[in-house]
Amino acid sequence: MSHFEGDLRAPEGARFAIIASRWNPRIVDALVAGARKAFADHGVAEEALDVVRVPGAWELPVAAARLASGGGYTAIIALGCVVRGDTRHYEQVADGCSEALMRVSLDTGVPVANGVLAVDRHEDAERRAGGSHGNKGEECALVAIEMANLLERLP
Repeated sequence: MSHFEGDLRAPEGARFAIIASRWNPRIVDALVAGARKAFADHGVAEEALDVVRVPGAWELPVAAARLASGGGYTAIIALGCVVRGDTRHYEQVADGCSEALMRVSLDTGVPVANGVLAVDRHEDAERRAGGSHGNKGEECALVAIEMANLLERLP
């Protein structure tokens, strides 16, 4: 029986992209900072990392699709923050973004880590952007590195 598992060493020549929403900048900037720090802490050179900014969470999947289909990235991280409001817009954006990011990953074979926070209140987002619940951007960077490593090992 074979056992396959990735680790936190980026493959040689791996390139990563962080796609980040400009909406809710205080939260998203903290997520980006967490992701960049995690990449650096695990040996990913700054030259092997690109940051792409889009207007909001809804635009993340189309940017991810373009980058993934271009063949230049080993893994992609999508970072954003959608806060519940008084309309159904929250569900439409959060659910649509999540489903589309998964489709990009499955259609291209490039891992896309979903770091789009879907929260009820800004305080909930703060907890997940470097607060008491850690930093989702950091978590996504670790996922991207591990998946890049794992996919190199799979038959």
